[in-house]
Amino acid sequence: MVTGGGGARLAMAAWSVLFSAAVNVFLLLVLPRVSRAQTFFPFLQPESCGPNQYFDISALSCVPCGANQRRDARGTSCMCLPGFQMISNNGGPDFICKKCPENMKGVTEDGWNCISCPGGLTAEGKCHCPTGHILVERAVNGTLLSQATCKLCDENENSFTVANALGNRCNRCEPTFIDTSRSCTCSAPNILTGGLCFSSTGNFPSRVISSARYGDLGMSFTSEWFVKYLQSSAAACGVYANLTSCQALGNMCVMNMNSYDSTTFDACQLFQFIFENTAGLRTVHSVSFWRQNLPWLFYGDQLGLAPQVLSTTPLPTNFSFKGENQNRKLKFVAASYDVRGNFLKWQTLEGGILQLCPDTETRLNAAYSFGTTYQQSCEIPLSKILTDFPSPIFYDVYLEYTDENQHQYIWAVPVLNLNLQYNKIFVNQDSSSSKWLLTRRIFLVDALSGRENDLGSQPRLIRIATQISLSIHLVPNTKNGNIYPPLITIAYSDIDITDPSSQSVKVSFSVKYEMDQGEAQVQTDIALGVLGGLAVLSSLLKTASWKRRIGSPMIDLQTVMKFLVYYAGDLANVFFIITVGTGLYWLIFFKAQKSISVLLPVPAQEERLVTYVGCAFALKALQFLHKLISQITIDIFFIDWERPKGKVLKAVEGEGGVRSATVPVSIWRTYFVANEWNEIQTVRKINPLFQILTVLFFLEIMFFAVFYERFIEDKIRQFVDLCCMSNISVFLLSHKCFGYYIHGRSVHGHADTNMEEMNMNLKREAENLCSQRGLVPNTDGQTFQIAISSQMRQHYDRIHDTLTRKNGPARLLSSSASTFEQSIKAYHTMNKFLGSFIDHVHKEMDYFIKDKLLLERILGMEFMEPMEKSIFYNDEGYSFSSVLYYGNEATLLIFDLLFFCVVDLACQNFVLAAFLTYLQQEIFRFIRNTVGQKNLASKTLVDQRFLI
Repeated sequence: MVTGGGGARLAMAAWSVLFSAAVNVFLLLVLPRVSRAQTFFPFLQPESCGPNQYFDISALSCVPCGANQRRDARGTSCMCLPGFQMISNNGGPDFICKKCPENMKGVTEDGWNCISCPGGLTAEGKCHCPTGHILVERAVNGTLLSQATCKLCDENENSFTVANALGNRCNRCEPTFIDTSRSCTCSAPNILTGGLCFSSTGNFPSRVISSARYGDLGMSFTSEWFVKYLQSSAAACGVYANLTSCQALGNMCVMNMNSYDSTTFDACQLFQFIFENTAGLRTVHSVSFWRQNLPWLFYGDQLGLAPQVLSTTPLPTNFSFKGENQNRKLKFVAASYDVRGNFLKWQTLEGGILQLCPDTETRLNAAYSFGTTYQQSCEIPLSKILTDFPSPIFYDVYLEYTDENQHQYIWAVPVLNLNLQYNKIFVNQDSSSSKWLLTRRIFLVDALSGRENDLGSQPRLIRIATQISLSIHLVPNTKNGNIYPPLITIAYSDIDITDPSSQSVKVSFSVKYEMDQGEAQVQTDIALGVLGGLAVLSSLLKTASWKRRIGSPMIDLQTVMKFLVYYAGDLANVFFIITVGTGLYWLIFFKAQKSISVLLPVPAQEERLVTYVGCAFALKALQFLHKLISQITIDIFFIDWERPKGKVLKAVEGEGGVRSATVPVSIWRTYFVANEWNEIQTVRKINPLFQILTVLFFLEIMFFAVFYERFIEDKIRQFVDLCCMSNISVFLLSHKCFGYYIHGRSVHGHADTNMEEMNMNLKREAENLCSQRGLVPNTDGQTFQIAISSQMRQHYDRIHDTLTRKNGPARLLSSSASTFEQSIKAYHTMNKFLGSFIDHVHKEMDYFIKDKLLLERILGMEFMEPMEKSIFYNDEGYSFSSVLYYGNEATLLIFDLLFFCVVDLACQNFVLAAFLTYLQQEIFRFIRNTVGQKNLASKTLVDQRFLI
């Protein structure tokens, strides 16, 4: 693409603005305004009509019968009263009845004539014959008789009868034959179509397209059903306003996906033709799209009409979960019609009327519990569909509701047919709702229009509603549980039938609830910005604390990388807090609300939170690895305070004599403490397996922190007690100039004692007959955070390098000694140095003890630098656990939860997610123990074979 200069772009932008303004003015001033039609009306059923009313299957309301008439047995039309004969009936809403003369009080079975009966009359005013007799009202020729006799059916003007298909009675000719030719034949120039006779089809096109469209397969072919009934239904509907013919024509339009093409006179074009040519008739229930005698198929084709229908007028009822007037059920009802246009019945959608997948009634009906997001899918054999749906059933869906005065109404539910084409364009698949064309009538399976030559043969093609979705949108900022009209979105699949026994089709039915999450997203963005800023500040403080603890004032690449790692962990916490907070908000407010004002988000609205979970997991994984590496690279040394108890005589090799030697101090105490330290390296506050199996993880934490550690077992406190009983102190450096100290010096002087002396020492300590265990006399403080001076660190490193090298410096180690003996000497040197350091022997490397300031505790850093003296901070919280799993429980727990969420989102399987979460815990525990053992052995000279 070649772009012009800035002036050209500005000119083009100005032209675009002017053109857009002109279009808006044209739309406002020139195009007709779209009426906001009323789409609700009283809910009536055929049995609710009065005795002198019939149920109009087009208007779905009760209509009075004419003079001398009453409702028929079905309740959907009228019939003459007993003793009255029909004079005129063209299949429309009006016909004429005439009273029979006194000498002929009976009425024929067809109701058209009066007759003298040989016996009594039935309640309907028909002649009654004894049991086993056949009532013969006409002769074989059709002449009306006063008594029963068999004669030829009479086609003359007085009778107009023909034999029925069985040949057992004479029936009156079809009224259109009589009206057209005054006979029972339809001869030229009259037109015979679909069993009806027309003298003229009015302005109908001479050639009607009897094809069924299958846009999914990109084809259309001549349908035998359309060939037989399309033109006749259209003619009967347009000429005589025949109600069932109009419904049948509408059904054929629906079978063609309500698709409209201005150049083709197919079913929908014929329907639109009749709709436009009956503009003088009244509308039904003041709905401009619903014309008298016609079914309501469309909402109109004006641009921008769909958003007005879907989001302008809320449903005049409230939904609530609690209270006396709770309303938790979506009461959908449907007016059903067969393919010939006959009204079948009103029926509720419960019981799986629109759900092709079989299931229990309880699960099927759960789809209509308000607020329940529902998803059902399955695969159905094509042979079963052909058996269960030989002929399509059509549904006009309504939502039944009760107003404040307890009056029942129904609200028309619009349909978004994704297969609809308008001038060969799939407008309903557009992302903009302003281009949608909403419809009304739906069906589930059409195995009829796909039959080419014989209606009794197997269809060539079948059309199935494979995706049906019901969307309910909550009115923004509602406090009373108001919703906009529900929307049915339906997608049909066209299947070419080759072998029904081996073919199958996947179908789905879903219900989703939506609300405007714009405000929630804004609040989430604000929270993310605020917490993200705090995360930056927290990371800067952690970086500054780390720089102070390593004794380096320079800002280099390592500092930047450390900041990024800290920021990754803090940002992961931000994402986690926002995700959990938002989830808890939805859960609590959705479950606790009385009148519905909050709905759970749909999957599309959850994408942002899913992204947050993914980012949190990735960042938390980085922080976890950083923690793991930091823990396995610490410097640790166990200071043995045990002193020899005396001297013994020892033989001297090569000299043939003995000499006095100091009693050696046992190493088993050091091994025992080192082994316990190794065990608690991966001890956590909570049991990982118990964490996986529980849902209320926060209650679990409460259990371990409040009850278990206090009353059953606290491994960290036990380790401190073990150090004191073993006469072993732990000197630990997690940073270059910062670490921790556990004072384990025994108050009894020795720990290598027999059982009797050990029990005596414990008894004296329990009775306060000896000094306290603290580093400072008369105190119990045994754990400290330490900030050592650079001079102390340099001296420590010189000895430590000798301890960790195979060959030490000549000034410290004998050049003739073995490697192991050199290490032993370096160990004793380090033990003596650290012991003397704790005892304040080295005045040039002394230390002092103090409490941390409150702000220092909160920020996790030290304000005072150890320039000349090291600083020991009293630490009653055992913060040395920060170099163990135990002190990083929040990081580990969040990592486990995020790992579980990521696996569950990817696999949609709770069991697999739980198993993999437990597996990764054990893998990292093994890695941590293995590497930690090697580091512990190298730092403390403890043989790794003794670490289990």
